Amino acid sequence: MHNAPIVVAIDGPAGAGKSTIAKEVAKRLGFMYLDTGAMYRSLTLKALREKIDLNDEASLTALARSTRIDLKIGDHHALKVLLDGQEVTEEIRSPEVTNNTFYIARTAGVRDVMVEQQRAIGAKTNVIAEGRDIGTVVFPNAFCKFYLDARFEERANRRCKEMSEKGKAVACAQVQQDLQDRDTKDLTRKVGPLKIADDAIVIDSTNMSIQDVVQKVIDHIQSHG
Repeated sequence: MHNAPIVVAIDGPAGAGKSTIAKEVAKRLGFMYLDTGAMYRSLTLKALREKIDLNDEASLTALARSTRIDLKIGDHHALKVLLDGQEVTEEIRSPEVTNNTFYIARTAGVRDVMVEQQRAIGAKTNVIAEGRDIGTVVFPNAFCKFYLDARFEERANRRCKEMSEKGKAVACAQVQQDLQDRDTKDLTRKVGPLKIADDAIVIDSTNMSIQDVVQKVIDHIQSHG
């Protein structure tokens, strides 16, 4: 019997559907949804607000150490993100935050702080954790690991649709360019780059419905136990 908290890691590039899948799997299994990207986004928002030089590693690391980020599950299992007690769930999804999170995420000192916090959460409760280096760095001994991918065009279309559904006017060509830049940064950064863990199950969701992917993940978790 598996008595220790169960950690399920879901990695993959931007627009692959990680958040949607992780939230739904967490809801169905009664696990906590751990959105590690939201933690980096929150710190990015704070750094932008305080006009900190995003290339100043020492200042960013000090900021991470003095910042409190809480992830709470609200109504309908929706994730609420609190930055030093203030809700920033929507604000951290702005294009400005999205396009600058890379600087925070590549800072080794910041990642040390974040990984420590993420592991502390995973040690206390069952979690579905999603991000870029969950299975490779944060939880190398995760109970199950998945790498969720989709063709670039499909990921760009999903991201464009998501933005327009939220009422954000964006040119799809710009979304494609931002996604291309994001992929390059995620894959090439020195600290915690995006890569497939050796023991991860790779799922290409290009031609799969959300529910098909969710079911595949759940089936594997349950058979793994």
